Amino acid sequence: MDGMKKRLEQDLKAAMGRLRQTGGGVVLEAVLGPTGENWQFADEVDGIQASEQREIGLATRQLLLGRVNRLAAALDRLNDGSYGICAECGEKIAAARLRALPEVHTCVRCQDFLERTGRQLEPVEVEVGSDDE
Repeated sequence: MDGMKKRLEQDLKAAMGRLRQTGGGVVLEAVLGPTGENWQFADEVDGIQASEQREIGLATRQLLLGRVNRLAAALDRLNDGSYGICAECGEKIAAARLRALPEVHTCVRCQDFLERTGRQLEPVEVEVGSDDE
């Protein structure tokens, strides 16, 4: 598991680096200029292109943010001993699947079911620091 931890950490570092490179302010600055001097576009086509670039940048940022979150969650599962166990059925996730997509939290069968039904895993809220028990 040390090799997988190292891979997850490297993937997380790379994804965070790419996320920093595509920061929201950087995307807008590239389109509008550092002081917003390009607010008035020369023509409609320029406006459409700028809007398209902004949307692509924001979508890329959203995808990277999701990957960072999944990788961080995978590291948490690795640290608590639940890494490699399907969150749906509790069976082991195939090693080949983990090598290909180290951040996955479901086995192929459960992921297929989730995709066919259009359902996503519901986030589980954990109460931390409760001493009532």
